[in-house]
Amino acid sequence: MLMKTDAHSLTEQLAAHFAERIRNHLLVAGSRLPSVRQCAAQHQVSPSTVVAAYDRLLAEGLVEARKNRGFFVREAPSAHMAQVQSAINSESNQVVPQRHKPVNAAALMRGMFHGQNDRLQPGMGVFPPEWLANDFVAGALRRAAAQYSDQSFQYGDPAGSIELRRALSKKLAGIHLHVGPEQFITTVGATHGLDVVSRTLLRAGDYVMVEEPGWSVEFARLAALGARILPVPRGPEGPDLAVMERYCQAHQPKLFVSVSVLHNPTGHSISPGSAHRVLTLANAHNFYIAEDDTYSHLAPEHATRLCVLDGLQRTIYVSGFAKILAPGWRVGYIAAPQELVEPLMETKLLATLSTPSLLEHALAWCIDQGQLRRHAERVRTKLDQARTRSVKLALASGCTLASEPAGLFGWVDTGVDTDALLQRLLDQGYMIAPGALFHAERKPSTLMRINFAATQEPAFWQAFVLARDAMRD
Repeated sequence: MLMKTDAHSLTEQLAAHFAERIRNHLLVAGSRLPSVRQCAAQHQVSPSTVVAAYDRLLAEGLVEARKNRGFFVREAPSAHMAQVQSAINSESNQVVPQRHKPVNAAALMRGMFHGQNDRLQPGMGVFPPEWLANDFVAGALRRAAAQYSDQSFQYGDPAGSIELRRALSKKLAGIHLHVGPEQFITTVGATHGLDVVSRTLLRAGDYVMVEEPGWSVEFARLAALGARILPVPRGPEGPDLAVMERYCQAHQPKLFVSVSVLHNPTGHSISPGSAHRVLTLANAHNFYIAEDDTYSHLAPEHATRLCVLDGLQRTIYVSGFAKILAPGWRVGYIAAPQELVEPLMETKLLATLSTPSLLEHALAWCIDQGQLRRHAERVRTKLDQARTRSVKLALASGCTLASEPAGLFGWVDTGVDTDALLQRLLDQGYMIAPGALFHAERKPSTLMRINFAATQEPAFWQAFVLARDAMRD
């Protein structure tokens, strides 16, 4: 609650409250501020105080007033994006429907990393640090530093450590993907792997299919490359194949990006029948599939994967270890068709020259010694228990599940606008991931993604109920 002091008036405090959130990207461009009446009730101040605070924000250029609609966070124009769109329009003779800008993923990601407090945050995308704590990582690093100390003073193999690529070859045989070390390229995490694939296969103006809902970082990253995004609805069985067929006939897309196993945010895994039809489309219409298996360590080995069904012909497999091992260990990899290995490696070289050899050597040892496998088993056991508790609390709090709970994330219907809910919960010290974050174009949503590991205690749900009920009142 705001408190009037000799140093700062209520107007100054309220304006500073919103200004801080805007500058820290917790209120992103295009977001609507609460109405004057709502804001006055929420912060227990007079409407005139709210009007004066909003006027200050207007004067600072942080918000804009839209007639009969309210106050909105100002959208800073991007000269780069304007140039990209101009290039696309000049290259194409087709009339393409204009779409809204994607959600500002970079701003939202900065918001996710903006420290609220020491509480576990329901919108976070990683495991709690204590879940990942172990003894073997430090030992593996010391061992690698002693055995390969000379490699700190030179660039590593452009493809990545041969020891790690051999370990990966053996590891993927466990999911029945048989590929030699020569078809692997290491990356700085799975996100970097997806970026290498996109930069290799796409040019400005190319069409790319992406599942929706999906992670907005992928939407924003592809848009920044000048790609034309074609959202494909994702259901329990997999992507909407009829929509994909229409896109293929109308636009000849070059790439389809899919999280086939433990999809983010729904937790769905593709069925064998849908996987077969997706591969049939890829062969018929000559596009590649980037299969993002970021959550592979949480999934059963028998889960259907596109790369296994076609043996890396039209598929490019991308995964990493940050989720299961440590977010700071940015080690990922690509397994690709033989004809793409060299082009992908050239793209990697242009961006990063090489990847950290000592980390890769340490990781190879963790895989070969079975340390990583046993660690993943322990984390999965904890997650199964946390998921059960979190689901019970969500249902008891009046939420419904939009998808069957699986993996790290839950897709939950709150019954209220989660963009507005986000702002109320921030006041109570909690950051959620609102549904708008997972769509190619911004639109209101009652859904939110929760991290099961971070929502298994009653405290968050008590705060959630208070915020939701206040919105309804």
